[in-house]
Amino acid sequence: MIEPIHRVDLEVYEPEELDTEKSVKNYLLFSEVEGEVVAFASQRYFVEASNYYTKLPTQYSLQILDEDSYDRLYNKFLELRTDKAIETMQEDGEGSEAEEEISLTDFLRTSSDILTSEESAPIIKFVNALFYQAVKKRASDIHIEVQEKKGEVRFRVDGMLTKNADLDKKVVSLIVSRIKVISNLDISEKRIPQDGRTQIKIAGEVLDIRVSILPTFYGERVVMRLLMQSSQIPQINELGFDDALIGDVKKLLRASHGIILVTGPTGSGKTTSLHSFLREVEEPHKNLITVEDPVEYKSDSIAQIQVNEKVGLTFASALRSILRQDPDVIMIGEIRDEETAAIAVRAALTGHLVFSTLHTNSAAATISRLADMGIEPFLISSSLLGILAQRLVRVLCSQCKEEDSIAEEFAKDYNLPGDAKIYKANGCKACNYTGYGGRKSIGELLVMNDNVRDLLKTTTDEHTIKTALEKDGLKSIGVQLTKMLLKGDTSLDEAIRIGLGNA
Repeated sequence: MIEPIHRVDLEVYEPEELDTEKSVKNYLLFSEVEGEVVAFASQRYFVEASNYYTKLPTQYSLQILDEDSYDRLYNKFLELRTDKAIETMQEDGEGSEAEEEISLTDFLRTSSDILTSEESAPIIKFVNALFYQAVKKRASDIHIEVQEKKGEVRFRVDGMLTKNADLDKKVVSLIVSRIKVISNLDISEKRIPQDGRTQIKIAGEVLDIRVSILPTFYGERVVMRLLMQSSQIPQINELGFDDALIGDVKKLLRASHGIILVTGPTGSGKTTSLHSFLREVEEPHKNLITVEDPVEYKSDSIAQIQVNEKVGLTFASALRSILRQDPDVIMIGEIRDEETAAIAVRAALTGHLVFSTLHTNSAAATISRLADMGIEPFLISSSLLGILAQRLVRVLCSQCKEEDSIAEEFAKDYNLPGDAKIYKANGCKACNYTGYGGRKSIGELLVMNDNVRDLLKTTTDEHTIKTALEKDGLKSIGVQLTKMLLKGDTSLDEAIRIGLGNA
């Protein structure tokens, strides 16, 4: 057998006289190398590829690729094929009659990679294409909504919902049924909300999807959250925070006990930050346990508990049991009530490192919130290591951002220099006409030191603590948003949306 070669730079090439679809089915792929069209095969499928190769009208140079290089090129061909199919997918989906109920056996064929699936049913094709498009556009959520006369698909990209497709009203129920089946939900139940999970495989990557179905006046609507695998969770220094803040967080994570809280509104990246903290402290000799609602990122090296309130498994009851499981590090998805807060503090005081989240808008507000939950200030002082309040800010597309000026009223309202050079979103092909390209994390970190402890002896008032922290050198979220705006990294509209002026 010929020795396989390693080439990672190959791009798809489609010879005009050949049927690309047929070539891919026979595992023979084409690419251009130094101006010459070359046929590529792998040892795994060499028999099929060589049989097809001998029947070709033109004799191309044939090379054997190593498995990784071959799979990479093969997936590029599959993606190209799916892209072409998507153009006709909408008509296929809308053309299917409501009477054409797709059989369960067709529905249940979900084990293969969705790019290689050959199912002919238009609804199956449409749902597969939906997942593929969402991944390609870096969407975090897929919304399938139903109105009086039509349905609609929207993707949440970089925190904002954008319309993706209009659907025929009668097709929506078939799409919802397909999603229910792959999520192991009850197809016949249309009166109550249902929650489920599913996994799909795209281009060799496994994707976890959390599904929520809600009955509305015009029919059921679906929201699907696309989750990363634990292996895709960023390292702590890939989160996008300033180097100085990352250094301070790493120092906190070296502590053997205490509480580290991450706060911010929904969709500000709290769960991702917590899981990257877990990755940082994960070691073979440590016992890591999490309580989550729901479990978002599945991990092989962490014991993860899913809250189930129907059977009485709440955050508080799970936490009480966890403390008897000899943990070193505990992650609590969210501190929602006084009982959970009290147990978390007790766990920190008895030698455990505890990570959790709270829905507050700033580090100073978190201390006030803990005091409102009945935690004594002296317990906050002795158990809390630090609070990270964070936001995700959309970054302007570098290829199409336009210079902008600040209106006098805005300059006054947000304490900005009137002659400052700022930029606004425009929109081009590179950023999918949104004007933005990705998001950046910003955060304010309160580290529990002697100054804060002395302050807590006299007050837990948010404003007093915030003023004292800023004097002490804390860079608030508002200050960081102003800095991003004046550097030209984000727009005034985005800075105001995230909380310029009230953060």
